[in-house]
Amino acid sequence: MAHTRHSLSFALLTAGILALSACESATEPEEEHGEEVEGVILVMSGRTIASYDGEEGAWSGELEGQVGEESAHINVNFVDHEGNEVELDEDFHLQVEVADESIAEFEQDTPGEFGGHLHGEAAGETTVVFSLMHGPVGAGHADFVTEPLDVHVR
Repeated sequence: MAHTRHSLSFALLTAGILALSACESATEPEEEHGEEVEGVILVMSGRTIASYDGEEGAWSGELEGQVGEESAHINVNFVDHEGNEVELDEDFHLQVEVADESIAEFEQDTPGEFGGHLHGEAAGETTVVFSLMHGPVGAGHADFVTEPLDVHVR
């Protein structure tokens, strides 16, 4: 009987440890699915218009728009340390947040796509943040987030 209780206790302890470790790894904020991503390059009409160095936390370039106009399509490419585009599977999507949408908006043709168009709404300045999201569009968690990029609308 003591042997059976000991075996049962050991089995419950093992199951508990496994359950805790599974929960911990599923909710652990340091879990990274896009660990190779170290930067972002914005490309419009085949030309790099801005780039973000994740190690430095700094942008080079900016976005510019005209009041009442829509920009050409801007591709948002997530890149590795060497500047090579990282291949992302369908579990990832792009989230774009404009600080003041009365000045500019960033419209994605398809929600979550890795690109879109800048719309100039009113003359002024604002910022935009690009996030690589893991999970369904409108949900999930950020694996990579840029610092704000300056946007100027004339």
